[in-house]
Amino acid sequence: MRFASVVHDGNDVAVVIESDRALPLIGFPELGTDTPLSALLEAHLDRTTTLPLDELRYRALVPNPRKVICVGLNYLEHIEETGREVPDYPVLFTKFANTLTGPFDEIPCPPESSAIDYEVELTVVIGKPARRVSREDALSYVAGITVANDISVRDYQNKTHQWLQGKAWEATTPVGPTLVTLDEAGDLGALTLRTTVNGQVVQEASTSLMIFDVPTLVSTISEFTTLEPGDLILTGTPSGVGMQREPPLLLKAGDVVSVEIDGIGRIQNTFV
Repeated sequence: MRFASVVHDGNDVAVVIESDRALPLIGFPELGTDTPLSALLEAHLDRTTTLPLDELRYRALVPNPRKVICVGLNYLEHIEETGREVPDYPVLFTKFANTLTGPFDEIPCPPESSAIDYEVELTVVIGKPARRVSREDALSYVAGITVANDISVRDYQNKTHQWLQGKAWEATTPVGPTLVTLDEAGDLGALTLRTTVNGQVVQEASTSLMIFDVPTLVSTISEFTTLEPGDLILTGTPSGVGMQREPPLLLKAGDVVSVEIDGIGRIQNTFV
């Protein structure tokens, strides 16, 4: 199944996507802490109201998650292009909820920066509370997956050895368009990710190249914090980021960036 948080006729509503239409989930304005996977699967659909997809504006998939946890340096070739060492424990950092934006929203270029970069990432949506879960059981705590572009403000990211200021810039991380449940998502270790900038493919790789796979990440993170419904885990990007290209390919106003995962979804944003 596929779920989304959308705006229709000025109203926020959570929907299930069926083919070329959307059906409202009665009682839910958005996906988040109040929509664990069990609630989504048991939700009453308003089948008397059919919303054409072209009338919807997609919001960030989970507009107000309690936690957004990100993984850095999770693909070997990306580590090599950055000149860093291969980690033996996931490199973790966080974003705030207001870092997120819609999958088709315009993204303002920060006037303070001249080093805006792209990063396609498989993103996990947690479906029920998870604390100290085993790797073997980890996927049972996942509601589904989606797509994110971990836009990075590189000059600010590199001001210190902590990445927060370059990774949590307000309204710069598009997520969506839909939550795809695991029964429809397929093998999480065999998905193809891709980024295009103005039509040019600049990143393309398989999730099979991840150093720490999804079950390992869910299990590891749940050791130190309780993962809750609606929490997001961005699982890292492959090689080909703009800062490491020769010459660097950094984003500017007018650029159109698309990130996608085959069979899962595609998001596209124009920088302004």
